[in-house]
Amino acid sequence: MRIGFMNSKSQQQLVSPRFFTWLVLWTSLMLLFGVVALIFVPWQQTVTGTGKVTVFSPMQRPQAIEAQISGRLRQWYVLEGQTVKAGQIIADLADIDPKFLDVNQIKTLEAQRTALEARKSAAETRIVALESQMSALGQSRQSAIPGAGEKIGQNQDRILAAQQGLTAARQNLDTALFNYSRVKDLYQKGLRSKRDFELTELDKVRAETGVQQAEAQLRVSQRDVKVAQFDQGKVTGDTAAALANVAASLASAQETIASTVSDIAKLNVDIQNLRQRTGQRQIKAPVTGKVVRLLQVGTGETVAEGEVLAVVVPETKDQAVELYVSDWDVPLVSEGRLVRLQFAGWPAIQFSGWPSIASGTFGGRVAVVDAVDDGRGRYRILVKPDLKSIASGRDEPWPSGNYLRPGTEATGWILLDTVPLGYELWRQFNAFPPTLKEKPDSGKDGDYNADSGKEKPVKRKVKK
Repeated sequence: MRIGFMNSKSQQQLVSPRFFTWLVLWTSLMLLFGVVALIFVPWQQTVTGTGKVTVFSPMQRPQAIEAQISGRLRQWYVLEGQTVKAGQIIADLADIDPKFLDVNQIKTLEAQRTALEARKSAAETRIVALESQMSALGQSRQSAIPGAGEKIGQNQDRILAAQQGLTAARQNLDTALFNYSRVKDLYQKGLRSKRDFELTELDKVRAETGVQQAEAQLRVSQRDVKVAQFDQGKVTGDTAAALANVAASLASAQETIASTVSDIAKLNVDIQNLRQRTGQRQIKAPVTGKVVRLLQVGTGETVAEGEVLAVVVPETKDQAVELYVSDWDVPLVSEGRLVRLQFAGWPAIQFSGWPSIASGTFGGRVAVVDAVDDGRGRYRILVKPDLKSIASGRDEPWPSGNYLRPGTEATGWILLDTVPLGYELWRQFNAFPPTLKEKPDSGKDGDYNADSGKEKPVKRKVKK
């Protein structure tokens, strides 16, 4: 009896309490659940970057208004926070350059231009007159040279007539000599009277004189031909000289016109430059936007050329976020990657591994990845709104520019591949980089075109 009693009591002491049984059971279940979770629960790998809100288009970013000339500030027409339109005058400057202090300088230059234009007109009129004179001289030359040639022909005909007259005179002389010889013989024989002899002698003298006169006329005609030839050369030379003189005057007038045109062009440049500089005395808003800062506020202050006077923020709906990621993570980032963004001032709950259950964040896509760092091992990326997700209703639109202003701090999580939770923990414990299997085809068949800002169908390629 005693032995049986003792065995029963020992067995009761060996039985485990119910609490420990449930503890072991729950621990086993938790371990099993943890193992299953590590194997099957997905985890979204991300790359974190910080930055600020900006404007994607460089023409719509905050613009500094600079003084285009050195001058003295005369008056401001706007206040800080005031909305201005493109081209609206916001300030006036007084020019301090000594070359442009004359208030009547434009009128003086215009008067000089008028005088030069009158000079040009006079030179053009002179050119017309010289061209007419040259034409008249050409016609006169065409008439004078043939006239001189005709005169030479006339004198040559006179030479021919003189030669014929000389021939006739010599024949008369031969006849007179023959009669003189015959009458002389008869007179010596007494067959003719002395008077007949004297008349015959007179005829001989006359014939000799006629020959001498014919010879003299021939020589005169020959000299007339030479004189006519000289006259022809003189006419040719005189007309050529006159034409050359007119041509020189014409060239001088053309040179005057060319010089005057050059002077007018220079004056036009000076006038336009002066007008442009006069216009630069008025500071105008380059874009429609809001004046956020006036850097030179004292009337009468002197500003230098290129000095910033004010800053204008354009009115735009073109939003983007400028994020910086480390050189360790930038190889994993490519254009078209999805991004979750959290803006300063907007309460949010972010689960980097499960972006689908995040609250208060906004969707975006990587539009630009800089090829070089900023000198500190960081690379800039530009993120645009995820228009496709916003259009489909999966994401909320970004806040308007009235609330989400350029310069607002932002934090972004660039979404990479989805891996098991166990692998992610193992990777974190071993300090391994995230894996990258999928890469958007941006700009081709990809999901985002950074140039056009339009969404395209998503096509994923998995490297095996």
